This record gives sequence, structure tokens and C-alpha cells, in this order.
Amino acid sequence: MDETVQPVDEYVTRAPARALRPWVGAYSGYRQRGIPPVRHLGLPSPWLTVVITLDDPLHVVSHPDAQQPGGRYDALVGGLHVRPAVIAHGGRQSGMQVALHPLAARSVLGAPAGELAALDLPADAVLGSEVDRLRDRLSVLDWGARFDLLDRWFTDRLSTPSTDLPAGLGTACRRLVGGDGVATVARATGWSARHLTTLVRRETGLSPSALGRVARFDRARRLLQHDAGLRVSDVAALAGHCDASHLVRDFREFAGLPPTTWRAQEFRSVHDTDPLLAAGSGDDDEL
Repeated sequence: MDETVQPVDEYVTRAPARALRPWVGAYSGYRQRGIPPVRHLGLPSPWLTVVITLDDPLHVVSHPDAQQPGGRYDALVGGLHVRPAVIAHGGRQSGMQVALHPLAARSVLGAPAGELAALDLPADAVLGSEVDRLRDRLSVLDWGARFDLLDRWFTDRLSTPSTDLPAGLGTACRRLVGGDGVATVARATGWSARHLTTLVRRETGLSPSALGRVARFDRARRLLQHDAGLRVSDVAALAGHCDASHLVRDFREFAGLPPTTWRAQEFRSVHDTDPLLAAGSGDDDEL
């Protein structure tokens, strides 16, 4: 680290415009200079990830899909996954991150989220040169104006609803993320468990049971991260695990290490969108 550089560590968040909240979970912006180099884990969550850097590229050392080689990205779109990514920076980074509902993928990205499962792709491979123009515009604004621009950009992308989402799928995904089991959700929709599994996997990239487990894990991870006074058993109860042993099992599977070790090693990550947000109050089937 260059000791002549005055350290900078900015981290800002804002909720999207109200009309976007069923589909865009949160915006976050970050700017860091002159801090120690670090690696951290990009953990599974029920949200797609969109990262737009403002200077140095994002360095992904390893992806959730071990067959995908690491790389550097000016902007990235990440699908849902069940294995952690490893992200590194050398003491300097700046950018914006968006948590995107997987059922918004058809409207925003032009393809179902299932096509992005476990992948991190250059954003221009998904969105074309439009994302380069967006990045250029964001780079010359302050944080407030950046968030306003993202509101306008996502509003434009979501203004034409996808007609390919089956009626009832939004409600089904919301119930799965909330903790309802596959059989319960299938009965409520009138679909067979097989049909529900086919639809959810196609539109999110995960099976119904995996989507529910990842959402529960994400709740637990955020509780651990933001309340150091909580015991693992408390977090397990609050997040919806049967007991602490189930929470530990999920952490070993999704993060590769137990929760207490993860909490000791990981400080606040600019790539962890805050706060913990539900799918919103709108009717998902309107998308």
C-alpha cells in the first residue's frame, strides 16, 4: 500500500424508486483508496448481481463455476449460485452494485436468469454497448445523481413487461424465498412439484429447494455480519433454520467454512448489498 495516499473508504446505499422495489432490491456504491489489499467471498444470495466499476476493473479470482476462469470486468452480471466467488482488490476500487430480482432478468437482461446460473459474465455480453454508455455517465456524477440515473435506467428497462413469465410464478418464488416448502407451494399454485421445479429453475437458475435454502442462508449471513452480539443459535432461529447445526451445514456448503470462522475473517464487504430486503410489496406477477 502506498503510504502517501490518503485513505478513502466510502460506502453508500439507497433503496430504488418505489415502483422498482419488487424487482430491484438495493443500490450500493463504494470508493476505496489507500487501504490494504484484500480478498473476500462473494456468497450465494437470492438476487442477481450487477456491478459497474467506476475506475479499476473488478477482479474475480475464482467463480462459483470452477470451470470458469478468473478475470477482470469493467461491468459484470452474475447469476444465482450455490458456491462462493473469490474477489480481490489491491487497495483501490470504486463502483456501484445492484441487487436484481431474478424474475426481472427477462425484462432487464433480455434472457431468463436460468441462462446465467453460476456464471459471472461481462455486462456488455448481456446488455451490449449500452452498459458502457451507462458506466461513462455514472463516472462523472456524485452518488445521489448516480442513484437517480440507475432509477431512470432500470425504469426504462422494466417499462415493457415480459410476457413469458407464467402467472403465479412471482408469488411462488416469494413463498419459496420466505421459507415455504416445495410441496406447500406446489399445492398453492395447483402445479405439480415437477412443473414448479421446471419453471423455477428456468427463471432463476436454482431449483425451488435450493432457492429457499440460499435465501435462508442469505438472511443468516446478513444477521451474522451486522450484529456481532448474536450467537449462531440466535441467528439460526431468526433466519428460519431448524437449529444451529443446520445453519453450520449451510455455511459449510455455501461459503466453504463455518459461520464463526466466516464472521471472524470477513469485515464489511462493499460487494454485500445492504440492507436485507424482501422482494417488495408489489405484485410480482405484474412484471
